[in-house]
Amino acid sequence: MINVQVRTESGEIVLHGSCRLDWMATLQHIDEDTFPFLGSLLPYADTMFNSRQAERLRKEIANQSVREALGEDSAIEIERLCLEVESGSHLYLWFLGD
Repeated sequence: MINVQVRTESGEIVLHGSCRLDWMATLQHIDEDTFPFLGSLLPYADTMFNSRQAERLRKEIANQSVREALGEDSAIEIERLCLEVESGSHLYLWFLGD
């Protein structure tokens, strides 16, 4: 499972996401060429996005097929966390693999 957090530059957790992504059931089937940001997530590693990357990730999540794969609740949660990163200063979106 992959958890999502917003962190500061120093690593302090600002927000915990409530969604947990099951990589095998959802992200494994994402086309990496079409959705490079979602496609870069790994089940057993951490991935960090800066504000510019979070904006691009949010655009990928707007795609209907991605929303269906992630589930609407997870898509909404990730969009909310992306917007938090985009609107803040020195904030990063972290996906934490098991």
